[in-house]
Amino acid sequence: MCGISGFCCFQQDFTCHTERYSDILTRMHQLQAHRGPDDHGIYLASHAGLSHARLSIIDLNGGHQPMLRTAEDHTCAIVYNGELYNTEELRRDLISRKNTFETASDTEVILASYLEYGADFVNRLNGIFAFAIWDPAAKRLLLYRDRSGVKPLFYSIQADTLLFASEIKSILAWPGMKARLDRQGLNEVFSMGPARTGGCGIFQGIHEILPGHFALYGPDGFSQHCYWKLKSLPHTDSYQTTVEKTTALVLDSIRRQMVSDVPICTFLSGGIDSSLVSAVCAKELQKKGERLCTFSFDFAGNRENFKANAFQPSQDRPYVEQMASFLNSDHRYLECSTVQQADYLKQSVDAHDLPAMADVDSSLLYFCSQVRLTHKVTLTGECADEIFGGYPWFHKEECFRAHTFPWTMDLKARQVLLNGDFLKYLNMEEYVAGRYEESIRETPYLDSDSPVEKRRREISWLNQRWFMQTLLNRMDRTSMFCGLEARVPFADHRILEYVWNVPWDMKAKNGIAKALLRECGRDYLPNAIRHRRKSPYPKTYDNGYESLLAGRVREEILGDSSSPVLQFIDRKKTEQFLDSPSDYGKPWYGQLMAAPQMIAYLWQINYWMKKYQIEVV
Repeated sequence: MCGISGFCCFQQDFTCHTERYSDILTRMHQLQAHRGPDDHGIYLASHAGLSHARLSIIDLNGGHQPMLRTAEDHTCAIVYNGELYNTEELRRDLISRKNTFETASDTEVILASYLEYGADFVNRLNGIFAFAIWDPAAKRLLLYRDRSGVKPLFYSIQADTLLFASEIKSILAWPGMKARLDRQGLNEVFSMGPARTGGCGIFQGIHEILPGHFALYGPDGFSQHCYWKLKSLPHTDSYQTTVEKTTALVLDSIRRQMVSDVPICTFLSGGIDSSLVSAVCAKELQKKGERLCTFSFDFAGNRENFKANAFQPSQDRPYVEQMASFLNSDHRYLECSTVQQADYLKQSVDAHDLPAMADVDSSLLYFCSQVRLTHKVTLTGECADEIFGGYPWFHKEECFRAHTFPWTMDLKARQVLLNGDFLKYLNMEEYVAGRYEESIRETPYLDSDSPVEKRRREISWLNQRWFMQTLLNRMDRTSMFCGLEARVPFADHRILEYVWNVPWDMKAKNGIAKALLRECGRDYLPNAIRHRRKSPYPKTYDNGYESLLAGRVREEILGDSSSPVLQFIDRKKTEQFLDSPSDYGKPWYGQLMAAPQMIAYLWQINYWMKKYQIEVV
């Protein structure tokens, strides 16, 4: 994985000021050096500049970027962030068409594919990616993003110059670029956050290439094109055939994503998702006489402080111990302390360039920093719940009937700290309803869908377009901030396409959440793991954490008249909130973000606005 960035303008010649624009490109990749600490490079042409920071995973010595390639006097340049999982198939096809290769990298395969097939070649790729191709002969810059949106790619058009980068911070490095926040951006932070509307970069004038899209920028302007989206089709397979096909897709995706020239590891929580990924990896490595390394995460003091609730019915540790023994993995238990997860709230904002999932994010960032001490590549169980229907809101009648996002059923918890004038300005209800209705209108239905099945599709669509994106953002930023590549086998587009059309009575056979996926793990997992009730990513149950956060809010926000967030909050309400006991069982976002996370999120917003010197317009 890597960090990419650059710019393009057809109204000026950058090579007339080589030193100035080379310095800008250098600054752009320096700001993303955490994404690629192993190598870096820049490329400057008359109308475009490309910059790259590399984390070397495949072809450690031959994958330097930016990379150039020439075919029949047609030279193009590329900067690429990602991993292809069908590289060898693509390479064989290109070789059959008289192409030759100088490296073993997938970067060269991508560039050769573009030169061979044109802009639509992206349909041939299986992987996670964001890349830019500069084609001077065609007078265009192309920006591509993978189907599931695993890899980020932001852009902004300033006057007649297109800027792009893996992370917003590199776009803000452009001379004269200001960090501004308008009403839409404020609503994204306070009404939607930590979720984010697809394509929205929060900052005024900054956007993101949508998943499954590519963009063209030329003398005639900017255009974005959809090359992939989910389609609703009749499902004609029997249940047994469905299990067999789903199993084959899952196993193939996991095996493909093990490709690496450095050792891999997995995250292991003891749940069905991460356990199945780990089991397949362990079995494949055993064939080569190698042993899988696994990592699990928890919080200091949770054994003593844990309180079971509807969202977290059990602790992970007993199931992790069982799986680690079953796999004979080299397992390592990691713990995050109260102070560490609070301290990493700052780095979490630095990683995202935005307020994020509070300590749910900061703790994972800490864990990734520890995994990176020994590994550069990990596989995770992310996305299975969104695809196979694992979350509570897939099953609760109140969520099924609600006409809003099921992970944020009530906006009152978001409003409790905000002052009246700001609430009137935001008009949260209208903004959230607008984003919800837009998403519902995009849902692909079948004409034969019953009203119940249509609603099932809507909930699945919302999960994959919104909640899954939030967690993929979290995984990318927390891992890449530490120079760790996190792969997500369940996000393989072939799995998404097939399972999308599997009827609910197969996905949740006999009313069992993720029954289809549990059946896929029959030959790989102990029954206790296959049938374990879902328990999400762990969080702390230490009351001292909330006290620590409250102290920091009092000192750094309420005690500092220059704090930018003071213009939005009600001081009296905030004081009362900090003094009152918290309800750990009623999250305001997802399954984990309750009162302590609200305090942490508020602190993150304040830190973010200060660090980026944000101007509210």
